Amino acid sequence: MNSRAKFLVVVSSTFLVLLLLLGTVLGKGSTPDSPYRHLGVYTEVLSRIKSEYVEEPDLKSVTLGALNGLLESIDPFASYLNADQYKEYQKHSDANKADVGLILSKRFGYIGVVSVFPSSPAAKAGLGTGDIIETIKGVGTRDMPLAYANLLLHGTPGSTIEVTVLRRRPEPQKMTLTRAVLVAPSVASRMLRNDIGYIRPETLSPAKVKEVAAALKELQSNGAKKLVLDLRQCADGEPADGIALADLFLEKGLVTYLQGQRVARQDFNAEPSKVVWKLPMTVLTNRGTADGAEIAAAALEGNNRAQVVGERTYGDASLRRALTMEDGSAIILSVAKYYSPGGKAIQDTGVTPNEIVQEPEPQVDTDDDESVHPQTAEPDHKLTDDVILKRALESLNK
Repeated sequence: MNSRAKFLVVVSSTFLVLLLLLGTVLGKGSTPDSPYRHLGVYTEVLSRIKSEYVEEPDLKSVTLGALNGLLESIDPFASYLNADQYKEYQKHSDANKADVGLILSKRFGYIGVVSVFPSSPAAKAGLGTGDIIETIKGVGTRDMPLAYANLLLHGTPGSTIEVTVLRRRPEPQKMTLTRAVLVAPSVASRMLRNDIGYIRPETLSPAKVKEVAAALKELQSNGAKKLVLDLRQCADGEPADGIALADLFLEKGLVTYLQGQRVARQDFNAEPSKVVWKLPMTVLTNRGTADGAEIAAAALEGNNRAQVVGERTYGDASLRRALTMEDGSAIILSVAKYYSPGGKAIQDTGVTPNEIVQEPEPQVDTDDDESVHPQTAEPDHKLTDDVILKRALESLNK
């Protein structure tokens, strides 16, 4: 063991001993709801693990697991990065690198898939909402910081990365993904039957919101009297993009508000001058609807502007910041959350549709590694196949 490693072991051991003593002393004289009481419980459990476990535990791993478990329990999008990881994160977070197109969160201690970027390498490989990434580059994702996992998936265009995926198959599935520069598809729009227009933005950005506005005007000129806004699998987009999307349909009312323990409440109200569509409409959501798209869905539902049909959304709409520690490490944490007009934190509860319709479970052929999740495949909106769209059209035609 080199001198630096010995030094780290001594420092870690000393810190843990002090933590145990502090937790025990403070825990005894605190109230049941006091954070010191919880610290006392944690230090007692740690002490029992150290003294009673079948073999000498790796306290560094135990502490890291506890930190990641703590973060995941309050925020599935949080990350703890050690000093070296945080330096790498700062160096590459703004770099315009190629990606595989996975939108991730923590799930059961592992890296879980929220959704995939349309037409990305991940989408073409059949990855989809609910999949668990077990390994990245041969490294297990158990307790891997979310921000670091995203860092590993980025790289040079054309380079490859191997991941292992847990899904409904009996065995983990190895995949090799080729990184690519991601290009968002154009907003899809067309006329359906009975003068109903259909719009589907697969991603959100200021440019995509403008595309939606232009498509709305074109649909109206083509005689559309009602609208289906399809936000399924729309998980790439900032909260500001969701607010801008909602503004295209709301003449008045609260779109959302942002609030945190140290972030004063900020209300975002509808701007009548930006309204493009005033006619009846319905919104489609599923488990892959997240972030900005959730804010728009919650605003339209909460203001009784539209019926929301489909599945409960994923739950991700917050303001995140990197909070640095004295040793150079950092926590990337939600410091404020976006709320629905009714006061529900979107990250905590997602958006529950007025009418819940479950999408059929993916049909996975265990002999075919190229099976594709229906929700990530190229959309086929035949009424016989799309139960959510079919129910939305029935609702609009009442």
